[in-house]
This record gives sequence, C-alpha cells and structure tokens, in this order.
Amino acid sequence: MRVWTSLLLALGVAILVGVCAGHDWATPADLLGAVAGGPDLRSRLLVEWRIPRVLAAALVGALLGLGGTVFQGVFRNPLAEPYLLGSAGGAALGATIALLVPLAAPQSLVLPVLAFAGAWGSTGLVIGISRVAGAVDAAGMLLAGVAVAAILGALRSFLMLALSDETVSLQLVLSWVLGGIQTPTWPILGLLAAITAACLGLGLLLAGRLDVLGLGEAMATAFGLNVTRFVALAVLAGSIVVAAAVAFGGLVAFVGLASPHIARWLVGPLHKPLMPASALVGAIVVTLADALARSALPPAEIPLGLVTAVAGGPFFILLLARRLRT
Repeated sequence: MRVWTSLLLALGVAILVGVCAGHDWATPADLLGAVAGGPDLRSRLLVEWRIPRVLAAALVGALLGLGGTVFQGVFRNPLAEPYLLGSAGGAALGATIALLVPLAAPQSLVLPVLAFAGAWGSTGLVIGISRVAGAVDAAGMLLAGVAVAAILGALRSFLMLALSDETVSLQLVLSWVLGGIQTPTWPILGLLAAITAACLGLGLLLAGRLDVLGLGEAMATAFGLNVTRFVALAVLAGSIVVAAAVAFGGLVAFVGLASPHIARWLVGPLHKPLMPASALVGAIVVTLADALARSALPPAEIPLGLVTAVAGGPFFILLLARRLRT
C-alpha cells in the first residue's frame, strides 16, 4: 500500500510541476485561480492549454508503460521495447500519411485512425512473416519485427522527403516524429482517458497468462496455454496500446523500456500489480520530461522524444551491461 501511495503522490507532484512549468511559469495561486474559473487570460490559458496538455502527457506515458510491460512479458525479455516489433513504426507511418496527404476528413480524426491502422497492419505483417518463415516463437517474431521496423522507418523518411512542399511543412512532421504531446481539447482528452482505461483493462486480462508464459513455453503448454495463439493475441494487444500512444504523442523512445523495470523494482514481477505500476511510472516520467521539454530552452520547445532518448539511452546501456554480467 505504501508503494501505491508513493506512486500516486509522485504522479500528483509531477502533474503539478508540469502545469506550473513553461516559458511563463505559473504559481500555485495562479492554478487555484484558473481552477476557480478566473476570467483573466492566464487562467484561460492554463485551463484550455496547459492543464489538458499535462494530463495528455500523463496518459501517453501510461500507455507507453503498459505497452512496454506487455511486450517484455510476451517476449520474456527485459530489453524488449514497444518500438522493436514494428507497431510503433507502422503507427508512425500512418500518422505521417495523415499529416502529409490532403484528405477529406479532419486531420484530428484521420491521424489516430491511420495510426491504429498502421500499427495493426505492421503487427499483422510481422506475425505473417514469422509464420511463413516457420519462426512462430517469440524470438522469431522479435527478429521479424526489427526488420519490418527498419523498412517502415525508411518508407516514412521517403514520404517525408517526397510529399512535403510549400503547403505542407516538413518541420511539422519532424516535430511529431521526434515526439511531442499535442494539446487536446477537453473532449479529446476524455477520449484519450477512456482509451487508456480500456488498455489498462486489456493488460490486466493478459496478466495471468503472461505470468504463466514467463515459466517457459514448455511449462506454459503443460498448464494448457496455447502459446502460439496467445503470443499473437498479446502482440496485437500491445500494438493497440502503442498505437494509441503514438497517435497522441508521436514517437517517444525508451519510456516503454524503462517504466516496467522501475515498476518491477517497486512491486515485483507479477503482471497484475505490474501493469498499473508501469502505467503510473510511465505517466510520471513523460509528465516530467514534457515539463522539461517546454521549459528548458524558452521560448523554444525541445522535442519530447529527444528528452526521453537522452535520459533513456544511458538507462538502456546500464540494463544491457547488467544483463551481460549476469
């Protein structure tokens, strides 16, 4: 209980810091005035821009933490990361098309739809390749995912170079690809919250079978688990979570890798407590990283993905060194 209280308090502090941080820092008195419905411009900006953005950052971080937990559990590899299986690359390709190609529907609707379609399509492609190659185990799917992710990254770069012109700014696409929370309206924020809650429920449904899978494929089969089918379903579920994060936050690296590790240190390896703990850790990390991205070099804003990459790169190296030593 103490761990959960500490995580919730840390998230509350992170959200408070995030709302205060920015080119023009706000004070707690400003926040109270804004929440009370103050009519001045600062209060309106806090309510309509900064608070929704900070809450969106927390929800995107929660999705990344969940996605990382699912993928690390299904591949039984603590170095697995949501971007390795091509699901993030597929979502990014779909979102790039939405940003670069003029379509009849509003971009705010087209972007998440194409991001979901890209994530599912790329994940289905990985599963299909691994089955055709006869490598239906987790290691085979991981190798297929790395190859598909590389191809999708090249296609995304080609589209960015070929389709950007005077009417479509390449800088807009680059800022999204490098990661960045888009400030949502309150209804869109409610939709993101509902998606996050549904993804958490989906993760909890997988938790028990992920624990069984962690005993090894032979032992899981002995317990009655259809390993091949479950791995495919879990990968698809993980791609849903990652697609939602990419649709609302762009490509934010290393959060899905680091959050489950930090959560395991706090609550242990069982997936039922690990899922919500990873979501909370991811929310804290992205909220603080977004606050740093907005306030470090005013009036400019650092892409969120660069902040998490600078912080997550050394973390990954330490994990790799520790794994190699053991």
